[in-house]
Amino acid sequence: MTAKRQATTQDRPNILLYCTDQQRFDTIGALGNPYVQTPTLDKLVSNGVAFTHSYCQSPICTPSRSSFMTGMYPSRIHNNRNGNEEWPNHPPLISKLLADGGYSCGLVGKFHLQSSGYRTEPRLDDGFNYWKFSHAPRDDWQTGHDYADWVKAKGGDLTALRDSEEKVPSEFHQTTWITDCALDFIEMQTEPWFLILNPYDPHPPFIPPKSYADRFDPITLPGPHFEENDLRQQEDLKEVAFQTLAEHPDSFEGKKQQALYYAMIAQIDDQFGRLLEGMASLKQLDNTVIIFCSDHGEMLGDHGLLFKGCRFYEGLVRVPLIISWPARFKTDMQSDALVELLDMSATILDIAGIAAPEAMQGKSLLPILAGEQTLDHHRDFVRCEYFDALDTSFVQGSLSYGTMYRNRRYKLVLYHSHNLGEVYDLETDPWEHHNLWHESEHQALKHQLIQESFNATMMQSIDLGSRRIAPM
Repeated sequence: MTAKRQATTQDRPNILLYCTDQQRFDTIGALGNPYVQTPTLDKLVSNGVAFTHSYCQSPICTPSRSSFMTGMYPSRIHNNRNGNEEWPNHPPLISKLLADGGYSCGLVGKFHLQSSGYRTEPRLDDGFNYWKFSHAPRDDWQTGHDYADWVKAKGGDLTALRDSEEKVPSEFHQTTWITDCALDFIEMQTEPWFLILNPYDPHPPFIPPKSYADRFDPITLPGPHFEENDLRQQEDLKEVAFQTLAEHPDSFEGKKQQALYYAMIAQIDDQFGRLLEGMASLKQLDNTVIIFCSDHGEMLGDHGLLFKGCRFYEGLVRVPLIISWPARFKTDMQSDALVELLDMSATILDIAGIAAPEAMQGKSLLPILAGEQTLDHHRDFVRCEYFDALDTSFVQGSLSYGTMYRNRRYKLVLYHSHNLGEVYDLETDPWEHHNLWHESEHQALKHQLIQESFNATMMQSIDLGSRRIAPM
């Protein structure tokens, strides 16, 4: 099956894309975290291929989601900010391409290609014939918030529940509603389908149901990746936009934040498991490609920072990506190839037998999944961007522009609007505590990486415009 061939109806599987919000790469038991509780994801890892070095194209929601829904970098599609007024309207969404190719397409939960501030998110030419919207599990929208309507119909009050000591219990939780909607959609289908599910968790605030929070004792957890010199480094970067100021993790109870975050992921795992069990009962599991990912990560106290912003540390830009279809793909495999999250778009179209648009920058992972290519290489480098992505009136820092370039060994970060930078040797310093930017013995390396990053930016971000058809 390739992107050049139109697959027959019998060839084409269903495609389930489950995209959490702000989940780090290192939050899955089978991939090396002994503290989390993720039996469903652990089984998915054994039934598929886990890409352990997958990177989002922006550490902020809207540009990242725009990127993987089009297969293009945020800077190419001119959708670089959270809170944006409108969609630029020129790149087709993969859901639209799938719908035009004969798939029944559904969305449940968050979309966030446009702002949901003071309004529910406007619909696009998105190809979805099933649309159940919930930007966030709050009751902030007077109309059009399907999740809040569901809670009210069950006799619940979201605001009161969120403010209670118990928090929102599972029976009223957005992750539960997403599972219910997903099974409703799947049960109705008579043709190949594509369904994207977007729970808000484990996005802050970290308020899991008490029944899940009680599963995790902060004392038993390792806490953030932090060294004292991190505070000096973050002091140098304090004018670069971020949602929190750097502090010692003890000041914000870093282990407790980790426990609450893991509790939210445990609930996601349970609901994801309920979904897969329901699909099996509906006989819709064997011919479904399952993709699990997240739009970006979370600092979770690393380097003294919480939440997100203009930084490019591993916990923030490296995300889970697991793809499973045991009937056709390799199983129980882990690939450490460098992968960009936008590659998921080209992969989905390739699986569906739909030709990718010429401008798409994603690179299909199907050869790795099918065992036609080795597990250790997909890209020579990966990139990530941040261009004035947050409203700086309510976050720390001034107008900020930053890019990340990461090859097999080294990571370069440039904060273009502040004349600052970072260089890390990820082979010897995987958690990025030792910045080589100013060290004299690494200046040649720094300049080489800057040149490589510039070349990569020129190749990947510049829109050349219309296709050439003649010499003049």
